[in-house]
Amino acid sequence: MYTTLLTSLENGIFIVTINRPDKLNALNKDVFTDLDAMLKEVENNAGIRGVIITGAGQKAFVAGADITEFLGLHGSQGMELARRGQEIFSRIEGCTKPVIAAVNGFALGGGCELAMACHIRIASENAKFGQPEVNLGLIPGYGGTQRLVQLIGKGRALELLMTAGMIDATTALQFGLVNHMVQQEQLLPKAIEILSVITSKAPLAISRCITAANAVFGQENGYQVELESFGQCFDTEDMKEGTTAFLEKRKANFKGK
Repeated sequence: MYTTLLTSLENGIFIVTINRPDKLNALNKDVFTDLDAMLKEVENNAGIRGVIITGAGQKAFVAGADITEFLGLHGSQGMELARRGQEIFSRIEGCTKPVIAAVNGFALGGGCELAMACHIRIASENAKFGQPEVNLGLIPGYGGTQRLVQLIGKGRALELLMTAGMIDATTALQFGLVNHMVQQEQLLPKAIEILSVITSKAPLAISRCITAANAVFGQENGYQVELESFGQCFDTEDMKEGTTAFLEKRKANFKGK
């Protein structure tokens, strides 16, 4: 089904591996096409409760965009390239199901931007993060300037953006860029562990957590989004089941309804 992705689904957890190890999993048009199709599958398949995105091999999550596709482009073509990337990454950020980035090795340029679009980031000890676009006479185009500031603050973000510096996993954890740092062999098990907890909760409530949290940085009034989402939960069977189970001192059986 996909030319650049490997996928597997078990216990509701959909593991998506960007599979271009000879190119350090660099993002090209084919990867974006596959990510687009993958997101549609995630939203349309009720059997998928959560997603893990990672990279093939131990060297790279995604080492960046495929620079060979940049050659010969003029300004408006560059904007279209960036618009495509922003659209896909915004859909990851707004996905109604939780998405975890399991970052193994380099997450540079578009790879760092992809990781930041995910809801949670877990890094292996050998992970490296950076936005080195100024080395090419460019800036990040897939949302990197915005999400990096949101996640680590303006001062730290501007230093990384303007120096093209890389930070290791320990620093990324300190900065708040990643949620957890683990040994490489524990990367996927840790991601699965976290998603297993999340997917045991009420799916519609999880979806509304994502929507409300994203509203902090959107154009909407975040408090109003929270207010409406809170109210909407009262109309779900899951809310009734969750509260009843709590009062009956039993485990809730959520159905996403």
